Amino acid sequence: MRALLGVVGACALLVLTGAAPAAVAADGDGKGDQDFTIEDSRITESSGLAASHQHPGIYWTHNDQDTGSYLYAVDSGTGKTVARITLAGVGQQRDVEAISIGPDNQIYVGDIGDNDGVSWPYVWIYQLPEPKELKDQTIRAKQYVVKYTDGSRDAESMIVHPKTGRVYIIDKQEDGGHLYEGPAKLSTSGTNVFRPVKPVDLWATDAAFSPDGRRLAVRGYFGGIWYDWNGGDLKKEGRLSVPLGQGESVSYSADGTKLMLGSEGEGSEVVAQDAPGGGGGSSGSASGGGSSAQGGGGDGGGNGTVKVGALAVAAVVAVVFGFRRLLRPRR
Repeated sequence: MRALLGVVGACALLVLTGAAPAAVAADGDGKGDQDFTIEDSRITESSGLAASHQHPGIYWTHNDQDTGSYLYAVDSGTGKTVARITLAGVGQQRDVEAISIGPDNQIYVGDIGDNDGVSWPYVWIYQLPEPKELKDQTIRAKQYVVKYTDGSRDAESMIVHPKTGRVYIIDKQEDGGHLYEGPAKLSTSGTNVFRPVKPVDLWATDAAFSPDGRRLAVRGYFGGIWYDWNGGDLKKEGRLSVPLGQGESVSYSADGTKLMLGSEGEGSEVVAQDAPGGGGGSSGSASGGGSSAQGGGGDGGGNGTVKVGALAVAAVVAVVFGFRRLLRPRR
């Protein structure tokens, strides 16, 4: 089904618009800031992406459903997996959709997906230290129980502020969702309640903080938005162009100069674009090569990337997603 999505999306785009996918910035001169392809055949549903804090050029990813609780360390220079981490101390995962690295090199994993009816009374977040040595190993993780103040949510975006360590979730709704704020410190002994604090005008599939925590990038299937974090009082700054397809992940590069945009599917590509406003996450206009000033709300395309055919592509993809949901086994 995911292969079908890629074929249908690409054909619809070319036939209906004659347009190419979103423009990609020129490759950088170092590891971690250029395009790469995930080569590991075990990674068929890469649903999250996070730049390593300790290992230059390494990106952490995971499948949204797997035979176990695994994280994969992928070398962006070769596309090959250099380590697989098995999470111990957690239950059977359900729908792992996001990964983020917070202060003190702590990895957070969001088992927060709930697209089969939006019925889970709670979801989970796992926390583990990023390993200093890249090798296949088992690491014990903490497991946090998460609920929302306004009932069950389907979500694919979880972010950890790089300065405060506070965890946030963005729910996934076609007409736009909300940024949910967790408690100042997560607890393993009780339920961690997340509350909506700001609207996010996007059908969000992933999000990422800039390394300095001053900027938030949120992506969807057909576009993205970048915000000035503004102390949590989000200020929309501009639109992001994204490659079309089942785009499920986004991460800033370790130095903050690039946005890395990934997708699901075996042999999936990660596309590098200049981060909006330049590196480091400082405030400013969207001047990076990977951003475009796109009008309109929601998850629509922009003036320069997805033109007349965007609605047709959206319709085709929506049909495929509908079949995917019908065919996906319920848990």
